Amino acid sequence: MSKIIALTNQKGGVGKTTSAVNIAVSLAVSEEKTLLIDLDPQANTTTGVSALIENENDKTIYDVLIRDTDINDAIVKTKFQYLDIIPSNSDLVGAEVELVSLIAREYQLKKALESIKQQYKYILIDCPPSLGLLTVNALTSAKSIIIPIQSEYYALEGLGQLLNTIRLVQRNLNEGLQIEGVLLTMYDSRLNLSKQVADEVKSYFGDKLFKTIIHRNVRLSEAPSFGKPVLLYDANSVGARDYMDLVEEILDNGN
Repeated sequence: MSKIIALTNQKGGVGKTTSAVNIAVSLAVSEEKTLLIDLDPQANTTTGVSALIENENDKTIYDVLIRDTDINDAIVKTKFQYLDIIPSNSDLVGAEVELVSLIAREYQLKKALESIKQQYKYILIDCPPSLGLLTVNALTSAKSIIIPIQSEYYALEGLGQLLNTIRLVQRNLNEGLQIEGVLLTMYDSRLNLSKQVADEVKSYFGDKLFKTIIHRNVRLSEAPSFGKPVLLYDANSVGARDYMDLVEEILDNGN
């Protein structure tokens, strides 16, 4: 049975997609069979792994959710033996509106995943930067959530709304949903602000904060423009090491 993890934060620019891509690839490198689902209409996850895709596919997560396409038809193989993805494109923009009219609209993704859960050890879902029906579908499907938070001013702004959404989903749709961990991203050890934010997040979330911190790293920022995860772009970079350390922590927590 797979462990389904949603990466979510309704604030944009917190390193959510970067984390989804690099956690998925680091899991695959660790020989954990992994599926990465791009649930964001901006499709940044899809472009962020474009150099890894073996065969193009005209089916996306939109077709699965709205057109009732078999989820197996939307799965794309990558150059990593242990990594598959389900891509997204701009069609997903309309999905929020189209889902409203569907019966059991919050369960569309969960229902689709039932047939493939045995094929993967981990399924990672990159959510859009909003708390609409797409994110609710991810939270209804997931066993746990990773919340990336940037090490910048107003880091905790809006988190109350996210935590309230999580509580509503737990109460009404998915009582087993847990917070896997809170991930501090874009950390700059030279700045007092980063240290202050880290202390603030630690006091707010306690032991839910991952020990691993993702440092601000040029190679990590450059990698998506080449359609590669940082591990493939520069395996010796700080960013690559950070995500491998994070995955080690996730695997340890799972045991």
